[in-house]
Amino acid sequence: MGKWLLRGLVFAALMVIVRLFQGALINVMESQALWISILLVAVFAIAAFLWGLMDGRADAKANPDPDRRGDLAMTWLLAGLFAGIVSGFVAWFISLFYVNLYAQGLLNEVTTFAAFTALLMFVFAIAGVALGRALVDRKSPPLQRRSDGDRADTDVFAAVHDDRVDEGATVPAGETAPTRVEERS
Repeated sequence: MGKWLLRGLVFAALMVIVRLFQGALINVMESQALWISILLVAVFAIAAFLWGLMDGRADAKANPDPDRRGDLAMTWLLAGLFAGIVSGFVAWFISLFYVNLYAQGLLNEVTTFAAFTALLMFVFAIAGVALGRALVDRKSPPLQRRSDGDRADTDVFAAVHDDRVDEGATVPAGETAPTRVEERS
């Protein structure tokens, strides 16, 4: 099972549970509908943030080199889209039998509501990933880069050497500055 599919299934189920709680609580306390909705969306966002935080920490520990880390943005985007579409469809289906669940038509549920769910998951999970990576990177020793000779055949910067002098650059004492070669057009 793909990483995005597991996350998508878990958050689709969580969103359906959130919407069921929302419907039940609003029917009991109608005057508090706004606060109930905000609180339940915040719980969903915090869950996405915490899972993203764990993903970011695990990825940073597994790959100390930031250039070699996994693409968690695409994982969370796919998971969010999947969770939004699936939870929208399931909520619409449940609303056919349970009238206390506030759901729109099928097209609205699998487009507009799915986009809201995907964006909510993506933003908070990626914020968690970034924080998790930063927390691990803060405590790790500086990364030692390989020398040019190790990967000269695949390194795009291996061909660039200190053969040219930049405008305004100073040359350390005891060294001669390389001559500047100007190309003519």
